[in-house]
Amino acid sequence: MNWIEKLKIRWNVQSGWQVAVILLVFACTGFTVMYTKRWMAAQLGFDNQTATWLKWALNLGVILPLYQVILLGYGWLFGQFEFFWNFEKRMVRRLTQPFVGRKNS
Repeated sequence: MNWIEKLKIRWNVQSGWQVAVILLVFACTGFTVMYTKRWMAAQLGFDNQTATWLKWALNLGVILPLYQVILLGYGWLFGQFEFFWNFEKRMVRRLTQPFVGRKNS
């Protein structure tokens, strides 16, 4: 079984083209966020001397939510909004799970 077939099963999609489009959306989102982050850092005057905690604050407070919005935007643009909406919900669930108590059965 090749890697495209494995991704089709993991992502529960029907075709290799859908896998290719999903990978394209991830790539476009990554490049967009990377260039946006560089632009924002330049606008804020960040350089190599800027405190690391300040860069982390920018990443967590601005870039991470921006990534989610851009991912959904590209997902919609390429016709895969439903896949990325479900992907976002799973990711938020995983990120918040350590902070939300588990319910006892």
